[in-house]
Amino acid sequence: MSEATNKQLDNSSNVTDIYSEHIEWATNLGEKTIHAKRAPGRFRTLKYFTESLWLIFFFGAYLRWNGKQAVLLDVNNRQFHIFNITILPQDIWMVSLLLLLMAMTLFAVTSVASRVFCGYFCFQTAWVDLFTWIEEKIEGNPNKRHKLDAAPLSLHKIRVKATKHLIWFAIAIFTGISFTVWFVDAHSYWDDLLHFHLSAIEKATLFAFTMGTYVLAGFLREQTCLWLCPYARIQAVMADSQTILPAYDLQRGEPRGKLQKGKVIEKQGDCIDCFQCVQVCPTGVDIRDGQQLGCITCGLCLDACDSVMDKIGRPRGLIRYASLDELEGRSVKKIYQHPRTFIYVGILLLALSGIIYGLTHLGNLTLRVAPERQPLYVTMSDGSIQNKYTFKVLNKTDKDVEVKVSAEGGIPGQILVDADKPQLIHHGKAAGFTVFVKAPGANVHEEVTKIEFRVVNILNPAMSAEYDTVFNGPEDEHGHEHK
Repeated sequence: MSEATNKQLDNSSNVTDIYSEHIEWATNLGEKTIHAKRAPGRFRTLKYFTESLWLIFFFGAYLRWNGKQAVLLDVNNRQFHIFNITILPQDIWMVSLLLLLMAMTLFAVTSVASRVFCGYFCFQTAWVDLFTWIEEKIEGNPNKRHKLDAAPLSLHKIRVKATKHLIWFAIAIFTGISFTVWFVDAHSYWDDLLHFHLSAIEKATLFAFTMGTYVLAGFLREQTCLWLCPYARIQAVMADSQTILPAYDLQRGEPRGKLQKGKVIEKQGDCIDCFQCVQVCPTGVDIRDGQQLGCITCGLCLDACDSVMDKIGRPRGLIRYASLDELEGRSVKKIYQHPRTFIYVGILLLALSGIIYGLTHLGNLTLRVAPERQPLYVTMSDGSIQNKYTFKVLNKTDKDVEVKVSAEGGIPGQILVDADKPQLIHHGKAAGFTVFVKAPGANVHEEVTKIEFRVVNILNPAMSAEYDTVFNGPEDEHGHEHK
């Protein structure tokens, strides 16, 4: 070993303490609690940033817009309100496209960079990281936590554990509340909560999410990822030897061995068997054993290994994001060289285009008109021909509107019976009514004549909707059907 390396070892108390922290680590199957170290580094910083995006979940529902909740997924009334946009059951196809977009994005990211969603964005990962951060602040570093767990019951242990669990439970309750208020008005919900007036569904939802968060994040932790999460099971079929993931450079690291002052060990790899990569892993995985089910691709082992490499004067990257082909010296394709890339991009563009089209063509009113089929028309005593139509008008706004009906095209001289009578359409509701169109029989020359109906908001003529249908008449005087 070089003198420079010996000097660095002498000047670094952190490295000399590494081995004293070592406990025989193996993948935890639930028989003990993992107390991972929280080491600084670029991937830890990135993890803090991505997990902080969940603050939107906690506080986003309290954002107001025009005096109302900005985002309200009103399932009871079958309405989704997103700022000025209201999505009703008739527009649910856009929600389906959104789910498809999210699923295909997840698949595409997994095929390129493995389980980065699990490592940086998953709610289970984020809540476990928050719970363990609180645990560390209250109980101390991993060694102290292990000792506290093994210690006999005492007043000190009860006080420390009770404090931790009270804070955990408070966060779990707030999580349950935060989930529920996306589906009901947040201000009304808090008023009902404080006065114990919650409905049975609201109570059940609050209880389920409170206990789910408390148990999954506080107790099951990584076991949720190993045994309950289906994504951990299916992600392997989305990845291949070109997928980038945290990997240990076997050629560079082996044979591993501990550093010894004053001794030079020939042909020893860069891995000094310090177990720091294992001790920072939230799922207890030893990345040096290859890719495993428990790895959530969080990159914390990279931070730990790079810090050790810096201290012993070795280059970074012993553990790094790399594909298996890269580590084994095979050629590595660019992302755009994979056929799957074009398939994913194509599906994503189609789904995104559909969502954009739907949002830009929602309109405030929608109109459907169904002509009467039995009979198609009625010949009146004065010789005029009358058709009956069933109108269904949907008001997507948050205010009641009155509309009037008009028609374009059709038969010259036609009249709409009682068309001047306003029709009230309640907000977020659909209303049905009947309209009769009567035309002079002498002017009806076709069996089928195109006609366009239009409904217009009386107070705001810019709000309107149209629907094309037909006016039905008798055969011509020769008895031939019109084509």
